[in-house]
Amino acid sequence: MYPASEPSSSDPTRRQLLRGGALALSGAAAAGLLSACGGTASAADVEQLRFWHLLSGGDGIKMQAMIDTANASQSAYKVLPTVLAWGAPYYTKLAMASAGGRPPEVAIMHAARVPGYAPGGLLDPWDLELLAKHGVTKADFAPRIWENSQLDGKVFSIALDSHPFILMYNTEVAGRAGVLGANGQLETITSGDRFKEAALEMAKVTGKHGLSYGYLSDGAQMWRMFYTFYLQHGASMELLQGQKAKVDRDVAVDVLEYIHSLLDGKIATASGDGGTAIAEFAGQDSGMLVSGVWELPTMQTAKIPLDAMPIPTLFGTPAAFADSHAFVVPHQLNLDGRKREYVYAFVAQILKGSLNWAKAGHIPAFQPVVRSEEYKNLVPQAHYAGAADIINYDPRAWFTGSGSDFQAYFAENIQNVFLGRTQAKDGWDSFVRRLDTLLSKPNPV
Repeated sequence: MYPASEPSSSDPTRRQLLRGGALALSGAAAAGLLSACGGTASAADVEQLRFWHLLSGGDGIKMQAMIDTANASQSAYKVLPTVLAWGAPYYTKLAMASAGGRPPEVAIMHAARVPGYAPGGLLDPWDLELLAKHGVTKADFAPRIWENSQLDGKVFSIALDSHPFILMYNTEVAGRAGVLGANGQLETITSGDRFKEAALEMAKVTGKHGLSYGYLSDGAQMWRMFYTFYLQHGASMELLQGQKAKVDRDVAVDVLEYIHSLLDGKIATASGDGGTAIAEFAGQDSGMLVSGVWELPTMQTAKIPLDAMPIPTLFGTPAAFADSHAFVVPHQLNLDGRKREYVYAFVAQILKGSLNWAKAGHIPAFQPVVRSEEYKNLVPQAHYAGAADIINYDPRAWFTGSGSDFQAYFAENIQNVFLGRTQAKDGWDSFVRRLDTLLSKPNPV
């Protein structure tokens, strides 16, 4: 369900709630609970590093393997992970722990969420000299990723990956539809009309649909598709506190109408959710799937003839929505310098060993891994690695980013546009009014 309305000005702010939560967390029971997450040291001279993250399923298994490798490689520290529920529960608990003075030594956040947390003093900036001491520098990251890690000239996040919106396709269906190039990969598509034509040719082969795209009750999926095509028009979006949202209304309406035109029951189903789209493509009842890179393992398990690529540039400007899993260092009231340095050693080791992370579909942020021969031989991952050069994170605001309510607000106003029940201009105008309301409020952290 989506939130019915924004809190009124008389409601407690998130800062007040966090401070209240911090007092609660300082109690013996809560402190014991958080301490239990860390376990017991096996030896007095082994530092325990509490690591919170929100990675579950296959991602969680791969992350645990990387943690195990880091722990086994040395005897100075032991990383003790705690896995919390993805989305608002995770970010609320992390903020409360930081405000209460008992945060983990290191944590994972979505990079697009950092601008909402760093200004409140909940995160410490990374020491670039100390990071370089462990073999990680600015030069090791794609420019867009490094740029996004900064706030007011300081680096607050170190990306593990980028996970963009991409296009997967069934090579057998595409071949029979006559839309493969001489290199055996999908032909270069440079217009919205040609994309529709290719999808319809694939639909003739599958007998069902050419494209799988799920969006019902999924604001994230709606936003990813919209923002990708919006940016491909060369449009921008600025959400500056205390000002009206700066958006290109004409482009936004055009994009919404184009997406609705894809949902015609022939190119793609008119009303499918994420699970429907995944099952349809895995069952070879469509030729293409637009989704995140994290769905790659599912398709590989389904053993369909598969390849993937960055989202085609249909409207002139290469662009794709993305976010990153990024390491952050929560602010410590009583900083232990020894533990903090071990955090840097641990993060550097994970980055350098992120080829295994790439097998989950994500594009490693650490470029030496992407440039390695091992990665170049990883297909289809190597075929969409270039998406890292065209990624775009959410417009910066305290209320945006993966797992935020921002995407739910988008769904509240746009789902009926996709379903054909609301005019694109009306849905968009309603969404912008919600943005303007949010921008009139201060960051509650």
